Amino acid sequence: MSEDFLKNPLSLFDVKGKTAIVTGASGSFGALASKVLAGAGANVVLAAGKADEIKRIAAECEKLGAKTATVAARPNTEANCDKIVQAAVDKFGRIDILVVGSGKNDVAKIVDMSPERFLDVMDANVTQSWLMARAAGKQMLKQGGGGKIVLMSSARGLLGHPAGYSAYCASKSAVDGITKALGCEWGSTGITVNAIAPTVFRSPLTEWMFADDERAKTTRTAFLSRVPKGRLGEASDLAGPLLFLASRASDFYTGHILYADGGYTAG
Repeated sequence: MSEDFLKNPLSLFDVKGKTAIVTGASGSFGALASKVLAGAGANVVLAAGKADEIKRIAAECEKLGAKTATVAARPNTEANCDKIVQAAVDKFGRIDILVVGSGKNDVAKIVDMSPERFLDVMDANVTQSWLMARAAGKQMLKQGGGGKIVLMSSARGLLGHPAGYSAYCASKSAVDGITKALGCEWGSTGITVNAIAPTVFRSPLTEWMFADDERAKTTRTAFLSRVPKGRLGEASDLAGPLLFLASRASDFYTGHILYADGGYTAG
C-alpha cells in the first residue's frame, strides 16, 4: 500500500462509489451493514426473502444518499446467487464488496434434533455462505481489481455451548474454515475474505435476553460474568469492524476472524 493516505488517514476507510451486495439485508446485522455502507457512499444491492422489508431498508439507504437495488431472493441456490450478482453488475457494472449477513440458528439438544433440522442450519450458514462467496468471487476475478468479502461467523465458531448449539457451533466453525481457505486461495488476487464473529447482540432472536423478567436477568448475569465489557452487544457495535473489513484499511488482512465480542473470547 502506498503512503498517500498519510495526508488523509480517514481515506483508508473510504468506500465511496464502491458497489456492495448485502445478503440477509432484512435482518438486524444485514440492515445495519446496508445502511453503514450506504452512509459511507457505497452503492448497495440488498438481497433477502422479504421483498417488502428490503424495499423499506433500501429506502432508508437512499435517504442516506446511496443508490440501491433490491433482489427478493435468498442465497440458497446457485441460480439465486448468480441472480443477486447479476443484479449488481446490471445496475452498477461491478461488485467490490460482498457482505453475507444471512443465516439462522435452531436450538435443541442433539438427541432432540432431527438430521433435517441440523442440515437446515448447515445449509443456511455454511452452504449459502459458500455459494454466495463463489458467485461474487467469480465476478470479482472476472472484472479484476480485487474485492472484499465479509462473512458472518460467531464466537460459537470457537467456543461450545451447553444449551443445544451443536448445529450452530458446527456451522460457524465451518464458516471460519471457509474464511481461512478462501483467504489462502484468493490471497494473490486482491480479494480479501474475512469474517466478523460477534457474541450476543440485539436482534429479534436475542431480544429476550435484554428483557427484565427473571429468566432474562439470570441468563444475562451468568453470561456477562464472562464478558469483560460488561454488557450485551448492539448491532451498531459491528459497524466499525464491517467498515474496516470492507475498505482498503484491511488490505493486508485475509482469512481472519474478527471477534467483535466485548472480550468474551479473551477470557
